Amino acid sequence: MLRALVLSVLLLFVGSAVKSQSQPVLRNKKDSVALNSKKLDTVKPKYINQGKVAGRQAMFRSMIVPGLGQFRNGFNVYRGLKVAGLYTGATLLTISFIDNSKNYREALSDLQYRRENPGQTKPGSFYAPYSEAGVIQAKDTFRRNKDVVIFSFIGLYLLNVVDAYVDTRLKYFDVGDVAFKVSPTLIDMNTNTMYGFASPAPGFKLSLSF
Repeated sequence: MLRALVLSVLLLFVGSAVKSQSQPVLRNKKDSVALNSKKLDTVKPKYINQGKVAGRQAMFRSMIVPGLGQFRNGFNVYRGLKVAGLYTGATLLTISFIDNSKNYREALSDLQYRRENPGQTKPGSFYAPYSEAGVIQAKDTFRRNKDVVIFSFIGLYLLNVVDAYVDTRLKYFDVGDVAFKVSPTLIDMNTNTMYGFASPAPGFKLSLSF
């Protein structure tokens, strides 16, 4: 009987010790689950600026094919006129470059003939009546015009790319419900009085609502 009593007391002691050791483990699991849930709650979705992404795409399209970025934003009269002006300017610059190149080669050929044949002018040359100094000046002018046309081509191309980016960003730009209202009104001019009465002056009132 005594042995059974001692055995039951030992089993009760061992069971309480095991239970006390297992409780902290359960708490740690609960704490880790709560900590993980807090981390998940703090994760926020990444914001993507649609206008910026679309602007870069339009910019690359216009780099490949000038005017394509503007057309992909939606065709309208305004964008059509811009693209038409772009290609009209490119056409005029091309014609100018060809014309100046032709005149430059002709003046250069006349100069080379004069230096190879001192005192003579090239037969049938447009510059035959002119002096050598005048032909040199004409050659330099045509060369300078060619350089100007090349830089104009580069500027027109860059303008096309920038316009495609800006046009796309403005397409995605939202000002909300901002509204302007202009209405006629009378302004009370307190400083301008006659016979003791205020003299109102006509004006306009600008109202901004959002």
